[in-house]
Amino acid sequence: MELPQLLLVGLVLLLGVVGVMIPGVPGTWLVWAGLMWWALHEQSTPAWTLLVAATALLLVVQVVTWLLPPRRLRGAGVTTRMAVCAGAGAVLGFVLVPVVGAVPGFVGGVYLCERLRLGTHGEARASVRAVMRAVGTSVLVELFGCLLVVGAWLGMVVAGT
Repeated sequence: MELPQLLLVGLVLLLGVVGVMIPGVPGTWLVWAGLMWWALHEQSTPAWTLLVAATALLLVVQVVTWLLPPRRLRGAGVTTRMAVCAGAGAVLGFVLVPVVGAVPGFVGGVYLCERLRLGTHGEARASVRAVMRAVGTSVLVELFGCLLVVGAWLGMVVAGT
């Protein structure tokens, strides 16, 4: 696959990861579609294996998020700004500490947003606890699954498969 196409696939995957954190955007499906596009052009055994494994993982992620009890986001004070900060923190954490850094990055993004909004550590910490109860599980499960897929794709591209 040529470099411009790889960059476009990477852009679709990045949009999918960001889309996980934006309501109404099918982030998981964008990640899967980008990976399928890559596998169709690569047509190698490792590419097909990654596509099959990613499909299974993302389907499990979808089932888990649908089975988790719905949370009351507005009651916990979740705003679009907070979701963007949390998403940016998760992506930054993923880059700094691959895969496992997404979770602390997510929490750090929420804390930073709330600290700037509320001003004190105690209030920000209490707000983070409330938000994590309301948001944490379902978004993190979906984000973690997408980041695993993107990380595996990136590893295969760097390895030259």
